[in-house]
Amino acid sequence: MKKFIYGIAGALLLSIYSCDTLDLIPEDYAAAGSYWKSVEQVSTYMNGLHSSLRQDYSSPMLLGEMRGGTMREGTSSINTSLNNSSVIRNDLRTTSTGISNWRDYYPQILQVNHFIEQVRDACTFLSESARNTYLAQAYGMRAYYYFMLYRTYGAVPLEENLKVLDGKIDAVSLYMARSSAEDVLDFIKKDINASETAFGSTSSFDKYYWSKYATLFLKAQVYLWSAKVTTNDYEKPHTATGASDLDIAKRALNEIISSNKFSLMDNYADVFDFAKKAANTEAILAMYFDRGETTHWGSNFLYTPSIVVGSYYNPDGTVMQDVLQLNTAGIVRYEWKSAFIRSFDQTDSRRGATFLEYYQDAELTKHGSSMLKYVGHVADAIRYFDNDINMMRYADVLLMMAEVENGLGNPCASYINQIRKRAYGENYTEALAYTDGTYAENELAILKERDKEFAGEGTRWFDLVRMHDANKKPLAFSAAVAYPEPGEEATAVLSADEEYRLLWPINVAVLTADPMLKQTWGYVEAEKKD
Repeated sequence: MKKFIYGIAGALLLSIYSCDTLDLIPEDYAAAGSYWKSVEQVSTYMNGLHSSLRQDYSSPMLLGEMRGGTMREGTSSINTSLNNSSVIRNDLRTTSTGISNWRDYYPQILQVNHFIEQVRDACTFLSESARNTYLAQAYGMRAYYYFMLYRTYGAVPLEENLKVLDGKIDAVSLYMARSSAEDVLDFIKKDINASETAFGSTSSFDKYYWSKYATLFLKAQVYLWSAKVTTNDYEKPHTATGASDLDIAKRALNEIISSNKFSLMDNYADVFDFAKKAANTEAILAMYFDRGETTHWGSNFLYTPSIVVGSYYNPDGTVMQDVLQLNTAGIVRYEWKSAFIRSFDQTDSRRGATFLEYYQDAELTKHGSSMLKYVGHVADAIRYFDNDINMMRYADVLLMMAEVENGLGNPCASYINQIRKRAYGENYTEALAYTDGTYAENELAILKERDKEFAGEGTRWFDLVRMHDANKKPLAFSAAVAYPEPGEEATAVLSADEEYRLLWPINVAVLTADPMLKQTWGYVEAEKKD
């Protein structure tokens, strides 16, 4: 079933559409309009939307983690060139944006818009129950895409309809100014509400499909962000709302918890284990990969055997062998800082489950690592990068709840400690338990727990933007969250005068293609000062 979802159905969407700058119109609308004739076609299109969602699997890492101060930039520990170094060091400029064309989210949004219009306004052959389920999934996905855009760019163009003018394309009509930050966030909330309403009281669940629980998870993320993050904008900024939106996030999280459908896996490594896909009780939404169909980018995080085997050293001083059976696969294009890895206790199971550590020298001074969360499995002496990628998981529900409770002035330690108990397993003692402190102390403790729990899962940068110091200022400006290497000074990922860099600039080609667009808040003014 999953092969069909991610193969044929994904190709279908690509065959229907061509795109302009924002990808807001099908090139052959007559052909697209002739498609919606049966339940099977609607189901196949929805499978295609899930295929498109999976194709975006690397975006959380790029947009939500690489800027967070835990990753190396430049050259890896095995002397390979690391990717996205300008992003990792937060060197974003209008002439070097790190990403382009809105990270290609508008083609995804076009596909969802077309689906919503057809299923909502046509497709009379659908039962009311089926129509509601399909719309609930589509509204949830669209809210997700716009939330990724909002956290990245703030104000973005909003489009909820296809641009079709009597079958003709009018280029001027396709120009779109950025909506205000406040309006974009309101639109996301509206879509979440539409998704939740359409799901109704359903309790059905499949971790490979957008479900009511995925919508509730996203709702908690959105309202937590709305409550804590002020987003600058020339037209109408969003000012953090505080307790009112924290309460809404709390209700969404409580609904997930009280469903009793999810629990922490007993062993942390099992969350990412190819062999434990079916048994994963923690996955709320997962991206399915299969060696016979398509695989992900796991090799980009792993050592190159021709470089390290027989030449590098294990932590116990023995010569390193090809312990992951990579053969010719593997090249380190992304690597985490040694100081970050060493911040994990040795008895914390997340250290060994997340990182394979090794050294360049027999004296064990030149430290390096490979990240194991995308390692897949070996069959017939070949490694396939085909384990699931967890897009939403229950551990995040617990740590979001800790953050919500802290924001509301309530105790939060019990949620942190649920995560720690699983991490330490039989090594856990009461001495390792967190005890509630001040707001700022709790916030920092939650962040440090998130750092260890979600390394490689695309959260750290978003966490630094959302979470606060004692003055309710984003931790992106705090040196207290840094992981300096020995001899380095602890520095924040952004300096005090770089508030504009909380958002990303849009690239020149996009600005040139649409004269109604303006550059992201603050960039033009900041670069004039340079």
